[in-house]
Amino acid sequence: MNPSKLIIKKRDNHSLTRKEIHYFISEYIKNSKVTDYQMSAMLMAIVFNGMSEEEVYYLTDEYIKSGISIVFTNQDGKYIDKHSTGGVGDKISLILAPIAAECGVKVPMISGRGLGHTGGTLDKLESIPGFITQISIERFKTIIKENGYAIISQSDKIVPADRKIYALRDVTGTVESIPLITASIMSKKIASGIDGLVIDLKVGHGAFIGTMKRAKELAYMLTYVAKKFNKKIRINYTDMDTPLGMYIGNGLEVIESIEFLKGNMASDLKEITYRLVEDMLLMTDVVKDRNHASQLIDKAISSGKALRRFQKFIELQKGNPSVIDDYSILPQSKHKLVINAKESGYIKKILSRDIGYALIDVRAGRKKMDDDLDYASGLKLFKTEGDQVQKGEPIAELYYDNDMGEKAAKDILRSFIITNHKVKVESRILGSFNQ
Repeated sequence: MNPSKLIIKKRDNHSLTRKEIHYFISEYIKNSKVTDYQMSAMLMAIVFNGMSEEEVYYLTDEYIKSGISIVFTNQDGKYIDKHSTGGVGDKISLILAPIAAECGVKVPMISGRGLGHTGGTLDKLESIPGFITQISIERFKTIIKENGYAIISQSDKIVPADRKIYALRDVTGTVESIPLITASIMSKKIASGIDGLVIDLKVGHGAFIGTMKRAKELAYMLTYVAKKFNKKIRINYTDMDTPLGMYIGNGLEVIESIEFLKGNMASDLKEITYRLVEDMLLMTDVVKDRNHASQLIDKAISSGKALRRFQKFIELQKGNPSVIDDYSILPQSKHKLVINAKESGYIKKILSRDIGYALIDVRAGRKKMDDDLDYASGLKLFKTEGDQVQKGEPIAELYYDNDMGEKAAKDILRSFIITNHKVKVESRILGSFNQ
């Protein structure tokens, strides 16, 4: 086959066959007949023209077959994972996994790094000194058996095709594609040995999926692929117009996650986390309804057991478990800059995407796939959507080490939309997809 002809075929909006998709993916992974620039061209053609349901299924299958799949032989519970499509301040995976595990669900989580303006679960965890995300499959399975969950990165053995293409998408403007998002999500999750999957599908200004119309298209495609692989799936649409929680940035989000498990919860984080864990529990035989699930979640947190699971998780993956009680163990920024309100009124919105891109300037995120992160950099919000502010009042604090702090602070200030009228804060849960 000729890679150029296949690119042209997709460019001209024709469907690729299973054999053609197999050829293109396998030759790219082997560094053989398909180059980075040819894969970039194919990805862009997919962005413009999309893929049929069958093509997405074939692509997902090729991703999975590019590596090994994990099989859990012990039958001591259901293996349920959660995935977010990415958002600013989204640290829910760190919070959700120990809670779900304490409630009786096994959580085998293979996560990714930051994409575009959004943060990545692995980047957050790696801000903890010593923490490792690349571990053997056998060790992964052992940790899950011992503590109920583990969070690891894609390895050369697990969906290596997606691992390589995921990094390329981040720097070629091809992130926001429903077929590519679907194949990336579902391949990692299916290869990790799950029985079911809960999706936190972000919608709005700070999400890769900006409109509910596109969110529903993605939900349909995710559900289609899940059913093809005989996996249970539940999907919630959640609002990402405003950042999630009060801390944004890798090390800072670890702190907010720990505080949540100690019972100090931002209301929006609580709403979404509870909803997703409830869905995970409802996929199993653990609970009979949402009320029962919510009670189990309350108990997992109030007893301190979910926090202890998180601490043990850090220790099992070679991180410093003392971070639970001593946040100074985390990387510390050299500079802090308080950002003050430019006018009085009520915060109508904080533009998530603008915040995310501003924080890339202080290395909380990446411009190129090989960029190093500053784990200490980020933003602490003092005020959020719906809050009343006075002109000159501190609304946020920026943490940074490089010479881009003042520029980032100006961009962040512009992201705060302030109105003269009181703002009603709506639920962050916009609905769910059931089919």
